[in-house]
Amino acid sequence: MTDRRQDVTNGDQGHTTHESRLEKWLNRRVARATTPRGAAVVIATASFLVTIAAGVAMTITDHERYPTIGSGLWWAVQTTTTVGYGDNVPQSAAGRLVAAAVMLFGIGFLTVITAAITSTFVARARLEQAAWGSGPSTPDQLQQLDEQLRQLDERLERIEAALTRPG
Repeated sequence: MTDRRQDVTNGDQGHTTHESRLEKWLNRRVARATTPRGAAVVIATASFLVTIAAGVAMTITDHERYPTIGSGLWWAVQTTTTVGYGDNVPQSAAGRLVAAAVMLFGIGFLTVITAAITSTFVARARLEQAAWGSGPSTPDQLQQLDEQLRQLDERLERIEAALTRPG
């Protein structure tokens, strides 16, 4: 049996990590999610594909309870959206295994994708903040900024008053 993992050197820390084909595929997909729109597309696509696959799998594994693709898809939508009305529960062991996998996907996989995308946004914000300067962070700096804003507000009020006085 061949190992499908590949050693990848992490340039930042200088150590080697193992990355499977699935991890590489996921990394490429998450890398595309650099905007809120891209993130929404990645999450929606993953959710859609899992829902379709789960509906088909449930129809195959618990055909007595879910005799049509439509009934399997309805169950999958209920489960992936975590609504789970409880009136449509798999009866066979294979159907319950599919259900467990779908529920774990909903809890874990989508959470991990969302967290990875969020961390991308946070990292980008940090880079932008570093490029523009870190801004006020200590109480003294915040107090100075507050004082500057108060002075600007007073100045604007004086300008407005001067402009509204009859000439």
